[in-house]
Amino acid sequence: MNLAIVVSDFHKEITSEMLEAAKAEAEKNNLIVKEIVSVIGAFDIPLPLKRVLAKKEVDCAIVLGAVVQGETSHDEIVAYATAEKIQELSLLYNKPVGYGISGPRMTVAQAKKRAKEFAVRAIEAAVRSL
Repeated sequence: MNLAIVVSDFHKEITSEMLEAAKAEAEKNNLIVKEIVSVIGAFDIPLPLKRVLAKKEVDCAIVLGAVVQGETSHDEIVAYATAEKIQELSLLYNKPVGYGISGPRMTVAQAKKRAKEFAVRAIEAAVRSL
């Protein structure tokens, strides 16, 4: 099965660890990573996700990012809006999308601690939904 990964560069110290964990887990599950798309932030994931899901050679995808809490509720707006669009795209293309975006309401320390776990679970979700 062929996998696409869309990963946010925001909080790259976290998301780069997520990406490496996801690639390792994909290999364990006999998934071929056909494409990796980097975007600026989690909010920017839906459009490139739509593009990769439209490709016939892509069977499933995962999204990776870290949405951490700041001084306002901006993290909640980003996380909820992004999650809704990702789910809509999964249903539109009838392809599983493993959700590996941590947050909202997480500190940087919490997101770092859970980086690998979120990535592995995103792969597991995509595989189990195939």
